[in-house]
Amino acid sequence: MELRKEVCKANKLLPETGLVTMHSGNASGYDPESQMLVIKPSGMDYDKITPESLVQVHVPTGEILGSSLRPSVDLPHHLFLYRNIPGLKGIIHTHSNYATAFAAVGKSVPLVLTAIADEFGAEIPCAPYVDNEGEHIGEAILKYRNRSPAILMGNHGVFAWGDSPKSALKAAVMTEDVAKTVWLAMQIGSPKPIPAEEAEKWYDRYHNRYGQ
Repeated sequence: MELRKEVCKANKLLPETGLVTMHSGNASGYDPESQMLVIKPSGMDYDKITPESLVQVHVPTGEILGSSLRPSVDLPHHLFLYRNIPGLKGIIHTHSNYATAFAAVGKSVPLVLTAIADEFGAEIPCAPYVDNEGEHIGEAILKYRNRSPAILMGNHGVFAWGDSPKSALKAAVMTEDVAKTVWLAMQIGSPKPIPAEEAEKWYDRYHNRYGQ
């Protein structure tokens, strides 16, 4: 029940943080002990989502358990990522404006801010366009991702992930935030890249010494 509550909260925060409009996104969470994920029902208004309405799916088989509701149409991509990225426990998919604008032109979000170095440790990559059939999106994410916990899918949107639904949501929010700042910088001039060795200092501090 705790996972259902966390995933429900993550879904409700998608419109509240400005990452989605109407039904254009979803959040899921995964429990490796039971090998179950819970995910947003397809097309359900965010204000109507409850922990009980989330759809439970057995990750190894893809079998839907105990629900008459249909899961998000993005379920195959979530399943593929949980099956293929060790330690993954949360996934967010959005079409947030600034990040998706980069995806529309096939551009990565460059490593030009310390905030990008902190959270992502690298540019936020943009994979080429792929269709939504089968496991194509999941395969493209595996092929084009770096150590960043997010990726842009060309002509599509954002996938972000983490070791919990909360951390995946944070990565999605940060992706949109830095994409907006970089876009604004591009209106002024040419953003200046942070050298890899300097980015490593920021990434190490943020992930190993920041916070309580």
